[in-house]
Amino acid sequence: MIKVIVIGSGNVAQHLISAFLQSTEIELVQVYARSKSALQKFDGQIAVTSNLNQITQADLYLIAVSDDAIGSLSVQLPFEGRLVAHTSGSVSIDRIDSKNVPAVFYPLQTFSKNKPVDFRTIPICLETNPQDFPLLEKVARGISSHIYQLDSDQRKALHVAAVFVNNFTNHLYAIGHEICVDNGIPFDILKPLIRETAEKIMTLAPSDAQTGPAKRNDVSTIRKHLEFLSDDNQKNIYNLLTQSIQNGQKL
Repeated sequence: MIKVIVIGSGNVAQHLISAFLQSTEIELVQVYARSKSALQKFDGQIAVTSNLNQITQADLYLIAVSDDAIGSLSVQLPFEGRLVAHTSGSVSIDRIDSKNVPAVFYPLQTFSKNKPVDFRTIPICLETNPQDFPLLEKVARGISSHIYQLDSDQRKALHVAAVFVNNFTNHLYAIGHEICVDNGIPFDILKPLIRETAEKIMTLAPSDAQTGPAKRNDVSTIRKHLEFLSDDNQKNIYNLLTQSIQNGQKL
């Protein structure tokens, strides 16, 4: 089996650890964490070290830490000539120190602590040199059924797109939740609408699935909504998104 070491203990690292422990094709031989206590839930399942000099040998080393820490951590690794990948969507492959073979192993998903995910459904975006790509791909296929080869520029574009469809969308959910709470309305009423909106784009292009007053150029309804909103931030977001939808119809 291919031997893998995970370097990190945050959300991404812990979900990767869980996925590798369930894989029959990958052997997770060790995990590095600055604080072993962060990985208490894996006690007895994996070998953990908090000393970089005690990292053992493996076929692939996955650095799953914050974006800002990738470069400095890769410099501190006490070995050379081995395949080392980071798991970031927005960081270039060049951030891995050149003393090792640089790679990227980016799982495109939102990870939350104690919220299990089915890794088989998660796209994993890979980048490395042609010689080492087959090994990297084999590791990815050991935990996922959706593998993509993307360079650093493509991955950066994908990460920006992901912020729009995930982070910004979730913020709009938060605004909707706030409006409901302020007016004594259960947020649960909106959940079937949220589900249907997400399901529609599985079969339709988002532009074809767009509905609402901005799409219809329903000036009267838009004016009423803006008059209703007393929060300037909410009003500005409503205006900006309305204009963006209307501008999109003209393309």
